[in-house]
Amino acid sequence: MTSGTVYGVGLGPGDQDLMSVRADRLVRTARHVAFFRKAGRPGQARQIVNGMIMDTAIEFPMEYPVTTEIPLSDPRYNEILSQFYTNCTAHIRSLTDAGEDVVVLCEGDPFFYGSFMHLYTRLSGDIDVQVVPAITGMSGAWTATGAPITWGDDILSVLMGTLDEGTLASNMANADALVVMKIGRNINKVRRALKTAGKYDAAYLIEYATMPNQTVQKLTDAGAKVTPYFSIIVVHGQGRRP
Repeated sequence: MTSGTVYGVGLGPGDQDLMSVRADRLVRTARHVAFFRKAGRPGQARQIVNGMIMDTAIEFPMEYPVTTEIPLSDPRYNEILSQFYTNCTAHIRSLTDAGEDVVVLCEGDPFFYGSFMHLYTRLSGDIDVQVVPAITGMSGAWTATGAPITWGDDILSVLMGTLDEGTLASNMANADALVVMKIGRNINKVRRALKTAGKYDAAYLIEYATMPNQTVQKLTDAGAKVTPYFSIIVVHGQGRRP
């Protein structure tokens, strides 16, 4: 029996119209569809493809055992997640061993800070794993602001809001253009770091980029509200131009 193939399919930032032709075809014809989600939630990747999956498709929701319940610094965090990814891999491998193809839905691009990478490293090498690239969420975010993110020789830095405040501030100060992802509960820390770096007044907050509930505003106008996980902060570069 010929083994099946695993497809890590990038769905783009959230708008179905921004999916690639190949991603659209794979999603619409998939017999087995896997996706990550938080327990009790529908899953953002799954929501992006609502109405596209065949009624006969078999879905495999991979529910994270932890998200923010345990600090990243706690050794248990990696232990629990490592076992989780191993279990997910075993199920997907059982399908490919039976000759079935599996489409894994990935928000944004599969190789850009996505959970799919943890499956890829466990599966690639002994089964066929194909990755379908996509528009990243940050691209959708800076486009939503209506201004270019970089000019000329600008240096673009991409930072995670989960970093410690000092690391955030020093990297922000050294960047010409800036993207900060994984905001959520880290918003106040990110605000302080931007102020330390002298970039707070130039920052934009984009929530749910390219999705129907997208919002774009200056960070200074956002108030003290807690932003959702799917939010991105950008600071535009002001470099060389003709």
